[in-house]
Amino acid sequence: MHVTAQHNRIREELLGLADEKYRRFSSGLLPGTSNIIGVRIPELRRIAQREAKNGWKTYLADASDESFEEIMLQGLVIGYAKADAEEIRKALDSFVPKVDNWSVCDSTVMTLKTAGKHPEVFFSYAEKCIAENTEFSIRFGVVLLLAHFITDEYYKKVLSLINRSSFPGYYASAAAAWAVSVAFAKYPEYTENWLTTCRLDTETFNRSLQKIRESFRVDADAKKRMKMMKR
Repeated sequence: MHVTAQHNRIREELLGLADEKYRRFSSGLLPGTSNIIGVRIPELRRIAQREAKNGWKTYLADASDESFEEIMLQGLVIGYAKADAEEIRKALDSFVPKVDNWSVCDSTVMTLKTAGKHPEVFFSYAEKCIAENTEFSIRFGVVLLLAHFITDEYYKKVLSLINRSSFPGYYASAAAAWAVSVAFAKYPEYTENWLTTCRLDTETFNRSLQKIRESFRVDADAKKRMKMMKR
């Protein structure tokens, strides 16, 4: 890899912000992710907003994949970028295959405010991610749906997309359960009926019920019914 001045500048800035205690804490939350420097998310967001404003395409062209934080920065920069929806989609095409943990996935998606402004583009992008059928492509697509598409126009389509009999890995299954719980909180009658006939595998189904029962937006009677539905 050709090392640029920008690469070195960002790397030195991240190392200067490293917090060993936070690195150990983050490592505990991200099993299997070993390249963590230990920079807190608010600092990463600050850097990402600056780099997105200063030239997001230039930043991404030179960005390093050496650490968790450097990959996280790429996702956040894409999320903050002021650009045409198709340009953002193209940037995601290069970025999403790098995602290998829930933190980078979810932080990127939650920052991607342009998704709500261009629903047709990003709903189809979520479909594409899910169709790729890897653990984190599915998680990226499903979290994109639950964050931006549990709406009057899209919620039935969201539930239809996640109505599958298996998921390739825990983090894909957990995202589906999270999506079901968000749909239930906003559209309880439809989602409860959907649960009675859905094709979800037992693990994902029971995980969905548990997420609904943990929600502060679901009433006590509904939570009792969810407990009775456990397979």
